[in-house]
Amino acid sequence: MPLTPLDIHNKEFARSFRGYDEDDVNEFLDQVIKDYEAVIRENKELQNQILALQERLDHFSNIEETLSKTIIVAQEAADEVKNNAKKEAQLVLKEAEKNADRIINESLTRSRKVSMETEELKKQASIYRTRFRTLLEAQLELLQDEGWKTLDHDKVLELEK
Repeated sequence: MPLTPLDIHNKEFARSFRGYDEDDVNEFLDQVIKDYEAVIRENKELQNQILALQERLDHFSNIEETLSKTIIVAQEAADEVKNNAKKEAQLVLKEAEKNADRIINESLTRSRKVSMETEELKKQASIYRTRFRTLLEAQLELLQDEGWKTLDHDKVLELEK
C-alpha cells in the first residue's frame, strides 16, 4: 500500500547516538509531505482529466459509430432509391412502348378501314356513273328516236280539241 502524507508525518525514527539532526529531518519530512501531497493532488487531477477525456473519447467514438451507420444506411437508401427509379423508368418505358404499339395498331386498323371505305365509295361512284351514263344514253336515244316527232304532233292535235 502506498504511503500517505499522514504516514510520512507520523513516521518516527529511532534515536541513535550521533544520528541526524532532528530539526533537519523534520524540516525535510515536512517538505516531502508538501511535495508528496502536491504530487497526489496532481495525480488525482490528471486521473480526473483522463476520466473526462476518456468520456469525451467514448462520446466521440459513439458519434463516429453512429455517423458510420448513418452513412451506410443513407448509402443503402440511395441505392434503393436509384434501383427503384431504374425499375420505374423501365416500367414507364415499357408502358410507353405498349401505348405506342397500340396507337400504331389502331392507326393501321383505321387506315385500312378508311382505305376499304374509299375503295367501296369509288366502286359505288363508278357504278353510279355507269348507271347514270346508261340512263342518259337511253334518254338520248329516246330523244333521237323518230317517234317523238309523231308524239309531238299528236299532242298538238289533242290540245286543239
